[in-house]
Amino acid sequence: MSAESTEHALSDEVTEDHDESVSDAASPKGSVASRLEEEGDVAADYLEELLDIADIDGDIDIEVRNGRTYISIVAEEESDSLDNLVGEDGEVLEALQELTRLAVLSATENRSRLVLDINGYRQERAGHLQKIAEDAAASVKETGKAIALEPMSAYERKIVHDAVADLGLVSESEGEGAGRHIVVSAD
Repeated sequence: MSAESTEHALSDEVTEDHDESVSDAASPKGSVASRLEEEGDVAADYLEELLDIADIDGDIDIEVRNGRTYISIVAEEESDSLDNLVGEDGEVLEALQELTRLAVLSATENRSRLVLDINGYRQERAGHLQKIAEDAAASVKETGKAIALEPMSAYERKIVHDAVADLGLVSESEGEGAGRHIVVSAD
């Protein structure tokens, strides 16, 4: 177990002891936070075991923000092994995220919306998605015609929807499954 996972586990034990002494009128927000911390601990343990099996070195960071658990795996030094866990266009990363969510579901019986990042791929991709949204918005403003973007994951579509809204335009998701994409328009 990593130092952070141990730290979270110890804080959960303290929280659980404290929660038992609190009346039934305890804040539901506190229970959500402890549930998210539990998700992070389960996910970190699962991923740490996976890294051990694959003999890959990496540090696991857990962060809870905006009602979601964020797990990051970063290399201690320059290494291609973590890049293999991202895969081409993040395909392996998406699969690992889903497997991690399933591990959390199995352990907690709660569906998880945790986000997994490896070596900052998602942050870099978010910058690229922001540029795609800006380019699409500029094209729509220039031509007045709607523009369809490449298919992307739900998480990536959320980033683009937010960016398009910030630029004062409208976006909608269309299509099914792996072909689901965004259409940006003026109205």
